[in-house]
Amino acid sequence: MLKTKKFEVLDYLKTEEDIKAYLDVALEEGDYGFLPVALADIARARKVMTGAAKAASATRTDLCQSLSENGSPTFEIVAQAASSLGYRIALLPMSTPVPKSVTAKT
Repeated sequence: MLKTKKFEVLDYLKTEEDIKAYLDVALEEGDYGFLPVALADIARARKVMTGAAKAASATRTDLCQSLSENGSPTFEIVAQAASSLGYRIALLPMSTPVPKSVTAKT
């Protein structure tokens, strides 16, 4: 019988390069609902969830629940959690412009 082990992302987030690659993939996949989960994973990997919660003006439990797969954090919570981990959220222009038919009329 084949033995399996539950996948634990924390086993793979050992260095800052690992963490950066994880964030890059999380964002490139386009599943933006995963960003809060990724931030929680990073806080757990760095063992700074309590500090992240304080920075987000939340309890550790509330932040963990908010950044979970079933959570629905506000943008402010996500931005504060990112900031507490040393990241900032930025909007950058796309390499391919959005067609005019999609943009709002002025």
